[in-house]
Amino acid sequence: MLTSIPAAAFLTRDAVGAQTRPKPNSKFAGVQIGMNVPYNYGSRTMNVDETLDKTLQLGVNAVEMRSQPIELFMGAPLAVFSGRGRGEQSSNAELLRAWRLTADPKKAAEVRKKYADAGVLIEVVKYDGIYDFTDAEMDYAFTLAKAAGAKAISCELDLTGKGQKRVGPFADKHQLMVGYHGHAKTTPDMYASAAADAKFNGMNLDIGHWIAGNFGSPIEFMKKHHAKITHIHVKDRKKDEADGVGQNVPVGEGDRPVKEVLRLIRDNKWPIQATIEFEYQPPAGSDRMAEMAKCVQFCKDALLS
Repeated sequence: MLTSIPAAAFLTRDAVGAQTRPKPNSKFAGVQIGMNVPYNYGSRTMNVDETLDKTLQLGVNAVEMRSQPIELFMGAPLAVFSGRGRGEQSSNAELLRAWRLTADPKKAAEVRKKYADAGVLIEVVKYDGIYDFTDAEMDYAFTLAKAAGAKAISCELDLTGKGQKRVGPFADKHQLMVGYHGHAKTTPDMYASAAADAKFNGMNLDIGHWIAGNFGSPIEFMKKHHAKITHIHVKDRKKDEADGVGQNVPVGEGDRPVKEVLRLIRDNKWPIQATIEFEYQPPAGSDRMAEMAKCVQFCKDALLS
């Protein structure tokens, strides 16, 4: 069983003696296992270098990355990211918007190169508060994601349905998928409706929240809507115990059919990243990195057996 692996363990030496790392590989039997970063590492604003280092320690070669580390690399002031909730605090949101409209989103290509050189793909860029973006800010967001190498952006699904109708035309304009992320109160019909609002609207199907919401197995839903699923979130939860709060537990200990979902993607050769999202308290004697390493190993074992 894997444990947290020191960064030094991955260091080798090339012909001129410089320290380098071997390329990571978390694509097993054709299924790309990814990491939700830097969220999984306990931060929204961890810098791109520390985020990359932790990802390499886990041997993972693809990520869903929040926009904050990329924008901080591009020069955004850290203070504008101090808000929480649907978006940033209103005053900070205005400051961030003003910065974005003077920034060159194509500079995100520098982050893409840094990660690609280390063997890591930025396949999804996650935005907070996207429904409050101005038109110019929306164009900026899609341009940045493309420059970062993403095949999709992701954001929270608006339960009213209005948000997806707002973002969808920009997704179609930029021809870049949007994976709307749902929680325990996001019904199958809400997912399907959001995906139907625009050609490039899709779903970030969170299997943990799905199970917590008592919607049964996601298998048949995935079979029907797989072409619109940008990526799934891999975590385990118990079924809803009270109003959508089914407990998060270590993978393999909950009610979610983790192995079955991964093998469904494998057997159908669907290009869906299975993104690990870490949301439970590590048990005594362990830590985030050790637990995520176990999850990577669980996924690998499921796919190779």
